[in-house]
Parts: sequence; C-alpha cells; structure tokens
Amino acid sequence: MGFPQHRPRRLRQNPAVRALVAQNELSARQLILPAFVREGLAEPNEITSMPGVYQHTMDSLKAAAAQAVTLGLGGIMLFGIPAERDENGSAGIDPQGILNRGIAAVRAEVGDDLVVMSDVCLDEFTSHGHCGVLDADGAVDNDATLAIYGQMAVAQAQAGAHMLGPSGMMDGQVGVIREALDAEGHLDTAILAYSAKYASAFYGPFREAVDSQLKGDRRTYQMDAANRREAILEAELDIAEGADMIMVKPAMSYLDIVRDVAEISPVPVSAYQISGEYSMIEAASANGWIDRRASVLESLLSIKRAGAEQILTYYAAEVAGWLKEGK
Repeated sequence: MGFPQHRPRRLRQNPAVRALVAQNELSARQLILPAFVREGLAEPNEITSMPGVYQHTMDSLKAAAAQAVTLGLGGIMLFGIPAERDENGSAGIDPQGILNRGIAAVRAEVGDDLVVMSDVCLDEFTSHGHCGVLDADGAVDNDATLAIYGQMAVAQAQAGAHMLGPSGMMDGQVGVIREALDAEGHLDTAILAYSAKYASAFYGPFREAVDSQLKGDRRTYQMDAANRREAILEAELDIAEGADMIMVKPAMSYLDIVRDVAEISPVPVSAYQISGEYSMIEAASANGWIDRRASVLESLLSIKRAGAEQILTYYAAEVAGWLKEGK
C-alpha cells in the first residue's frame, strides 16, 4: 500500500496556516534605526537620495528616539555630521562634538529603554572623508587611526552610549577599543563590530546623508566583494578581540556572508540594510514597479532568514508601526 501523496500546498492555503508554519518572523525588538544628527540645522533636512530619511536637529533626534521606544525598537545607531572637519577628525573626539552631544541627548531622553548605539569611525569627521588618518603618502595609517578610535570610544561611552559600533575596518580596532574602554572603567559598554564590511557600490546615498568629503574609494581597507572566506576570518578576529556582537554590511547583496558568519559565530550577528538598498526599494516603488510594503517586508525577512538576529534598517520605525498594527 503506497503512502498518500504529499502536497506542500496544504500548508499555504490561507494566511492563518501560513503563519502557523512560518519559520521566520520579524519583530520590532530586532530592528535598529540608524539616525543622523547634523550640527547647525534649524529644522530636519530630508536626504534627497533617501526619501523619508532625515538629518536631524537635536530636538528631532530626541523625538525619533522617543518614538523608537514607543514602537518597541531594539536600538538606535547614531551618526554625527559636524560643521567643521579637519584631517584628524577632531570633532569625533571632542566631548562637545555633535555626535557626543547627540548621544548624551538621546540617552537622557530614553535612559535604558532603548539601546543607544554610536558609530566609531572618522569618515564623517575628516576633511578627506576616509575612515582613518592619512600618512605622508596619502594612505590610511592603520595604527595611528587605532589610537584615535580608542579616544573616540571612551568619549562616546562617557556620553552615555550603551554600545559602540567600530565601522572603519582597521585591523585590531576591536581590541584597542576594548582595552581603552576597560582602562577608563567602561567595562559594561558593549561593542558591535562591523566585522565584514564590504567596499560596496551601494553606499552612495549614505555619503550624501553624512555630507562625506571622500574622493576615491576605501578598497584598501574595506572588503572586496569577490571574497567570501575572508569574512569568516574577520569575524573570528573581532570575536577573539572582544566583540560582543558582530555585523555584516551590506545585507541584501551579501546574504551568503550573513549565513556564513551566523553559522560560526558564538555571539549575536547583525546585518545592515544600507542606504543604497533602501533607495532602490524607494525608487522602484515610487515608479510603481513594485509593491512598497510587500517589498520592504520581504527584504527584511530575507535578511532574518539568512541568519541575522538584528537588522539595522532605515525602515525600522515604519515596519515596527506595521507590526504593532498587525498589518
């Protein structure tokens, strides 16, 4: 006697059945909102290439953080845009610099109700737009940059950041930051390491968002899109140096890397749906070529399915609203 024919479609017949057997789902607590605060703004400034995303004033940044708490988001990642830059990115170290003031303002607004994260990198603060200081030949000086990262990390921890995101892809950055934090008594300040950050073509809108001064590219220190195994090495090095969480960036074009890293990591793995990935969805939906909400949710679910436990996305607040409404 043969077995009855198996029909996978039985488990797809209506929304209730599909929800019952779904292997992955999105939740607001797993979403992290990237947010930009710009020095000297009188009102929020919409970023042309990222419709719906703004450079914030201090007041609108605090409002966005308060909304994130109400929506149940997991965290907010802060980036600062200074009025003045120099070759060494001094505004990133200054306790009264725009990013450190933003951290303090957000932390005062939300306390421990939201994980306040901050970007440890020089690219927003340098006059040349690179993630580190340059040597006499114009190349990024890894070790000189590390010393500054240590100072930045301490300044951000003192401002109130719960978690720091070193994103410059300097060799040894996690170890230096961990050592600097511990030496100043910030033992509980966590590190979310940008472990596998690729030199991607999809960062363009972000560079508008932070008014980047970059000429050229960052291919000598960010990862080559052709390489896969290297991401595992970078992740393992960061974990060994003390990273509490690690990240893959970009997300959508690197889902294989998200999966690879998730399979070997003993610490939580995040992925960043970056500016260009956001802008592609916005452009296509604005032209009526795709269903916006369905595409946003599918894109985020694909990142979760690949193995990311947290997702940094400019859609965080909007999606959390959808989830809250049960849409």
